[in-house]
Amino acid sequence: MELVALLSTGKGSWGQVAGLMQKGEWEKVIIVGAPFAKEFMVHGIPFDFIEFDPDKPLIALKKELEKNLKGRLDGLEVAISIASGNGKEHMALQSALLSLPVGVRFTALTKDGVVFL
Repeated sequence: MELVALLSTGKGSWGQVAGLMQKGEWEKVIIVGAPFAKEFMVHGIPFDFIEFDPDKPLIALKKELEKNLKGRLDGLEVAISIASGNGKEHMALQSALLSLPVGVRFTALTKDGVVFL
């Protein structure tokens, strides 16, 4: 399964995404983030980065994400992490994925490992 993770603001959320990348078995990892998130790295784990403009209104942000995600996903379903970011970013990313169309399974890293919610 592919992992699509939002990387934005949120206390400890970058660690959550890094942990998911390290502990999960992903066919591909796509990080979606604001310009400052380009600095994110997890040693030894390759990923694609999709930059977005967090100042765009919701509909424009959804369209931007949909355009940039189109053609990058191979499966019919992806794991999605929205531990990072705000409500507008969460809605835009989820809506963009469902519009592709692709199914989503929410995922998180817990003390018991990677779980699907």
